[in-house]
Amino acid sequence: MKVSTLAPLALAAAVSAQRPEGTSICDYYTTALLKENNATNQQTLLTLVVNTAAIGNYTQPNVGIAVPGLLAPGTGDYEGVNLLPYFTGALASTNNGGSSGISVNFLDAGGAKPLMMNMPANNTNSAQYVLLTHLYSYFGYLLGCSEFSNTTMKYTGSTNMYETHKFMALNHSEVGWFIHNVGLSAASFGVADADVTAVGNALNNAFGYRCAPPASIPKSASPEPQSICIDADCPLAANATCANYSPVIKPTPVGTSPAMMGNSSMPHATGTGAVSTGTGVVPSGGPAMPTSSLEPYKGEAAGALPVLSAAGAAVVGLAAFML
Repeated sequence: MKVSTLAPLALAAAVSAQRPEGTSICDYYTTALLKENNATNQQTLLTLVVNTAAIGNYTQPNVGIAVPGLLAPGTGDYEGVNLLPYFTGALASTNNGGSSGISVNFLDAGGAKPLMMNMPANNTNSAQYVLLTHLYSYFGYLLGCSEFSNTTMKYTGSTNMYETHKFMALNHSEVGWFIHNVGLSAASFGVADADVTAVGNALNNAFGYRCAPPASIPKSASPEPQSICIDADCPLAANATCANYSPVIKPTPVGTSPAMMGNSSMPHATGTGAVSTGTGVVPSGGPAMPTSSLEPYKGEAAGALPVLSAAGAAVVGLAAFML
């Protein structure tokens, strides 16, 4: 999947202080940021939010809110968090239906480069493509994208988030770092604070409590266990149903696996169109990732990156005062 329209973003009107009751977050901000509320523009909005949450700021301008990206090392309250090994294949943490996790490189089709060009991956037959497009469609449902989620790309992945993530054995800080970056990403595009909070609360309530009772996500699905936070330090859900969850199995390092070495880095954007070179990342149990693979990326098609028009930038700047 590739966003079919990468024209400069132009805001139709200032983002008001309060989203009208009965209008979804996706529908409201698609209209505010991209003028027309249709499936193509909703897809663009989802792509911007998900890609920015993953790799950090890559659009210019934005409202000035820095997004480190969930694949960058955690900071502040999330100091010590490192989600990168789950994506590089450095850990046997992916569930393929067996009794333990396997190693999968989810950065096997370009890593950050296609994300910075508003694409999920460089090809459609990769683990990266499947992961990113599933995130687009899943968040399309969560954010209430009335057109995109019902026509262009219905979610077809697993509706049991516990089973999908159980061999990751994520703890409270790791899940929090993911949710934190989703919230920062939304805020960086001028989403009002109340709506950012609503998204964060929805994600935390659905996935951030240990032993949560089965729930239907989306509503058309059968009730399934949804807890992604399953480590002992995760807060226990109200009406906990721990019988629905197996004992936690910690993922094992795979060292220098072919999958990891084939694409061992996912550099995050710095907000200037370049990629942070960093100092190398050391996945648990794996070798240091060479900084030579983290050279600044200028973009082969810089003009295709979403850039707000002058008028649009002014309106997004106005929205920043509401945050």
